[in-house]
Amino acid sequence: LFFSLRQLLICIGGTFQYGFSVSVMTSPSVFIKELVNKSCVHRYDRTLKEWEVSLIWSFTVSIFCIGGLLGSLTAGSLNSRFGRKRCLLMNNFVAIFGAVLMLLSRAANSFEMIMVGRFLYGINAGVGLSAQAMYLTESAPKRLRAMVGVTIATFLSLGKFCGQLLGIRELLGTENNWPWLLGFNGFAALFQLCTLPLLPESPRFLLLERGNFQASENAFRKLWGKNDYNKEIEELLQEKAALQCIRSCSVLELIQNRTVRWQLLTIVIAFTALQLSGINAVYFYSFDVFRAAGIQEHRLAYAALGTGLCEVSTSVACFMIIESMGKKGLLFRGYVAMAATLGLLSVTIYFQKTVWWMPYCSMVLVFLFIFFFSSGLPILVASISAPNCPYACSPDGLDKWGNFCFLMFMAVCLICGIHVRFNMPETKNRTALEISAEFEKMHAKDKASEKKKPSDIYEIKVQETKL
Repeated sequence: LFFSLRQLLICIGGTFQYGFSVSVMTSPSVFIKELVNKSCVHRYDRTLKEWEVSLIWSFTVSIFCIGGLLGSLTAGSLNSRFGRKRCLLMNNFVAIFGAVLMLLSRAANSFEMIMVGRFLYGINAGVGLSAQAMYLTESAPKRLRAMVGVTIATFLSLGKFCGQLLGIRELLGTENNWPWLLGFNGFAALFQLCTLPLLPESPRFLLLERGNFQASENAFRKLWGKNDYNKEIEELLQEKAALQCIRSCSVLELIQNRTVRWQLLTIVIAFTALQLSGINAVYFYSFDVFRAAGIQEHRLAYAALGTGLCEVSTSVACFMIIESMGKKGLLFRGYVAMAATLGLLSVTIYFQKTVWWMPYCSMVLVFLFIFFFSSGLPILVASISAPNCPYACSPDGLDKWGNFCFLMFMAVCLICGIHVRFNMPETKNRTALEISAEFEKMHAKDKASEKKKPSDIYEIKVQETKL
């Protein structure tokens, strides 16, 4: 129970807010564009052209990404200097300030306040994602770390779903209430600001970066209960000894280092696959598929709620089975299933104008793809692009490729699935050092590299430290 409560308190200020910010801009787009035009008429006595309004609107949506980039670049130094918990606490003030700007934007007749608020939301998301992932991973028992990764993806999906749900006309998606919809992140940040002080700092941060053995042990007991945690502390000491014998290196030196080359390649492939898996293309075509299936225009928002609910339910299901299957198995099955679904979707969309029942098959395949996507990629990479912001990120190339664009994404999924199957070790119930050693063992080029594994160096260093 305490573990679940801790996940809630941490995720409500990280991936939940990020997911909410991703999906929330779709519903009030008409009202924000009206505010842009109204502001310009009031100030300059001129009505903007349609392309000018679209340009300002697109920049308002996309500036969130610029803030996210800035936040992610500063997150590492902030987490090292202030700690994971304190960083999350300070980060909430950024979200609250952004929410205040959102709430006052209509009264002040200023669309610039929405831009600044979105930028601050982006900074909050960039810092919060990093701090949340570090805190949860470092504070969770080794046997539950895989579940922690799924929890991050679950709250991201939940945030997106809440943004879609609150944006319907029956709730906050109206002309009078849309500022409250944009400012909802502030209430989530305020909730975490009041509850997060109940949790301790990350035990790993206290021991490795602050050198406070007693505080780390107390944090373990507060998080996991009153037991003996000498084994966990010993593992942290081994990691600390290993870090001491590793010198800092440049990016070029890191790329040239054969011992970490496959790990870097796996990370690059994972993040690349997240963008090139076809999820944006599927969302791009989803409304056309829903229309072809006979769903009326004013009910498309409710159909979009179904896609969000599918993401959340899949993430919750993965939370239940991740410990028994492991990450590698879910990733491999997810990639292969996504590739098969994309191939079938290319066929059904091609024939949906000539065969009356094809649109229904396409609709089923859309939900199947979202199901497989949510059960695979977000487990490894707790970040999902913005499929619900069509004005900001609808690629023009999709119109030219037509339904055959899915074949390109199908090839990407197949390549990534093959890489995961043959070049990635299972991470279940393993420490970072054990995973690193397994990577080197899988890709050792000669016997010398096999004999001199990182784990051997760590053990020697630990023995020297003890002496």
